[in-house]
Amino acid sequence: MATAKIIPVGNSAGIILPKEILARMNVEKGDTLYIVEGPQGIRLIPYDQEFATQMEAAREVMRENRDVLQRLAE
Repeated sequence: MATAKIIPVGNSAGIILPKEILARMNVEKGDTLYIVEGPQGIRLIPYDQEFATQMEAAREVMRENRDVLQRLAE
């Protein structure tokens, strides 16, 4: 298990990730990460342009078919 320190960054906060974690995630300083919340908590996932494109397409379908999806959920 590793720890991360939360530091002030302007009016926001940042997290310092140990270099071992960056290496395991195959990311480096300046890369973008997704912040995903799920049943097991918050996860950091490396940014993937193909995945981002697919997620935007899914959001568009959900916006266009909101009523149908809501009926299916009932």
